Amino acid sequence: MIKGEVILQIKSFILTSSTEVSGIVRSVLEIHNTNLLIHLSSYMHNTVLVQNLKLELEKKFPKAKLVMLKHDDKSHTSVVVYDLDKKTEIKDISDEVLREIQLTEEAKADDLKNCKKQLLNKYFTDHLTSFPNLYQLRKDLYDNENFGLITIAIDNFVTINNFYGFMVGDYIIEQVGNYLVENMDEKIYRVSGTEFTLYLEKSLDFYDLKDYLTKLYQKVKNVTIRYQENDISVSMTLASCVNSNQENLFSKVSMALKYAKDHRLPFWIYEDRMRFENEYERNLSISNVVRHAVENSKIIPYFQPIIDNNTLKINKYECLARLLDEDDNIISPSLFIPISKRIKVYNLVTKTIIDKSFEVFEKNDYEFCINISMEDMINSEMFNFILNKLKYSNASNRAVFEIVESEAIQDFEKIERFINEIKRYGAKIAIDDFGDGYSNFSYLIKMNVDFLKIDGSLIKDIDTDKNSYLVVETIVDFAKKLGVKTIAEFVHSSTVMDKVKSMGIDFSQGYHIDKPSLNIE
Repeated sequence: MIKGEVILQIKSFILTSSTEVSGIVRSVLEIHNTNLLIHLSSYMHNTVLVQNLKLELEKKFPKAKLVMLKHDDKSHTSVVVYDLDKKTEIKDISDEVLREIQLTEEAKADDLKNCKKQLLNKYFTDHLTSFPNLYQLRKDLYDNENFGLITIAIDNFVTINNFYGFMVGDYIIEQVGNYLVENMDEKIYRVSGTEFTLYLEKSLDFYDLKDYLTKLYQKVKNVTIRYQENDISVSMTLASCVNSNQENLFSKVSMALKYAKDHRLPFWIYEDRMRFENEYERNLSISNVVRHAVENSKIIPYFQPIIDNNTLKINKYECLARLLDEDDNIISPSLFIPISKRIKVYNLVTKTIIDKSFEVFEKNDYEFCINISMEDMINSEMFNFILNKLKYSNASNRAVFEIVESEAIQDFEKIERFINEIKRYGAKIAIDDFGDGYSNFSYLIKMNVDFLKIDGSLIKDIDTDKNSYLVVETIVDFAKKLGVKTIAEFVHSSTVMDKVKSMGIDFSQGYHIDKPSLNIE
């Protein structure tokens, strides 16, 4: 260690027996300086080892200052040599050594203090952009009661990251941050992966905030980042909050941002009267109910009969998922199915319905229809589960899997493979809700379906709405030419039933026939 013109060197040695004394003394002699401070530490001073070492050191270093110390280690003796090289005359080497050690320790303390300061700064700084982060924002807001926050979120970042890679994604985030700094006067924080927050010195009322966001959006709606030879367009969504107090401000701005993104709005301002948190609380509550139902086998099938329009006899049943809460109240699938997907237990719901439906229909001769989604068909775990169920069940040739047509087919090869495999066991395929959503007549040709369920929105007014009648007539005519059987959903009255029969639709389902129930006839 060096301090001005002073050089202090410290060397330590450990001895366990007197045979090591001569070796230690030779090592000390290599220091080439007689102006030494030597600390000799041992549990006892009257041992042969300590006395021999003391005599040798005094003989070899008559000018050195030798200090005898005690320590609690009974098996080792230690020697610490302080070598102080100083150009000026030294009156007392002990004082000089202690002074140098003190100065050194002060320097270490300063270094430690600076290190702690740097670490603390890193804790409050985003490592990618060097912007202040969420922790710094919370710290800055702590003593201020009158402020406003605006969140700016990059919309299409997942697409950019997947297409160009994460290195380009990081570059985009940096450049967006730089763009915001260059075009705005407010302090900017990076609060999460793709979100920045503007800090307003004072809160604004609704109309002032709306004007502010409108002008701000004009600045950020068309941002182009140049990367090598590529121009990458970045769109953004804004969100803020105006309310009577700052309680739960971050969550309210977050809810406003989600609302804006879900509805593809340029920005949204949260107000207390909107009570978005009620929906979040309800979803959280339902999430707990769904988990409890899955874990306690409270997902059950209800069965709705489907009749043959020629014989008017029940030919098959549709197995509809229902959930029982802790008080055995029935919850509709329109409420719990989306939640089950969000909390990643949807596969368990589907498996439960398949298991319980097969168990019921293995005891009779009815056909039975089970709803599955596109994601079920391309999911390898679900695919193997269904094949295994068909392989060992005596009801396989009466099973009909209804494809819920709520999304476009992304991977037709996997869908085709699923259909071919289940048909090997005699199972059939139906397209549910045809005439709504992504309905495509090419599905009927490519997918080799057995049944076509015509969407209830077309059937329910078929006796009074000419346009519905014409659409259904076209679907039925096309299905007949392909040899595909048709099923009318939402047959709710005798007049609708008469229309359905007169059009040559093969099967009917709806409240006019019977409601879904826990048991089959």
